[in-house]
Amino acid sequence: MNICYRVELSEAERTELQAMLSGGKQAARTLKRAQILLAADAGVPDETIAESIAVGGSTVYRTKRRFVEGNLERALSEDPRPGAARKLSGPEEALLVATACAKPPAGRARWTLELLAGEIVRLTQHESLSRETVRRRLCENALKPWRQKMWCVPKIDGEYVARMEDVLDLYAEPSDPQHPVVCFDESPVQLIGETRQPLPAAPGQIERVDYEYRRCGTVNLFVFLDAHRPWRKVNVTDRRTAKDFAVCMRELVDVDFPQAERIRVVMD
Repeated sequence: MNICYRVELSEAERTELQAMLSGGKQAARTLKRAQILLAADAGVPDETIAESIAVGGSTVYRTKRRFVEGNLERALSEDPRPGAARKLSGPEEALLVATACAKPPAGRARWTLELLAGEIVRLTQHESLSRETVRRRLCENALKPWRQKMWCVPKIDGEYVARMEDVLDLYAEPSDPQHPVVCFDESPVQLIGETRQPLPAAPGQIERVDYEYRRCGTVNLFVFLDAHRPWRKVNVTDRRTAKDFAVCMRELVDVDFPQAERIRVVMD
């Protein structure tokens, strides 16, 4: 036989619940419990509360019981719901991560969720494994084996290390005006123009630029950077030819460092 619980709110609790309902920034279940408590405090029968708030009678009964046996916080919250046990144990999850980081099977460019699920089933005693379980465990470990990023992976050999050490030794040297160290590189740049006039920024609104653009050709940038002092220079050319390179080197010697005995240029 169910016990009849009587809800009697204090003025502070009543005010807190009313503020919660007017704010509307709580979970829907929490707001419904607040409505139940206020209605019960006003003496509304349980059946009427359940019908008006669109909840079951058991929800009304549990909410009132948790308030009487506990407090307002307990009545508004809910006990942790028992979920299903994790499909993969700790060692099995580690095996999944190691597999995803290994080379894919022969004939495959990369691992897929289905391939990984099948491989874990083969390596463990699981009879089946869903792709969603695999996806979640990989997401928890920040792994996306189906994605790739192009990168320049250098071949590390004795010659590479020796040249690297030569460059690092130059950078580690103290500044010497007679023997400056200048880093040099170049890069092509595409020139674009607007097809429509941008809308200027305003208070509360950033500048808006149309997604369409007009191609205005390309130029080449020759960039110089002193490794030991805050100096840099950019030369803009129409092309990237041997003659353009030679002109930049001549300008570096005659204009930028005319008093230097030797200029050591670092470039790839």
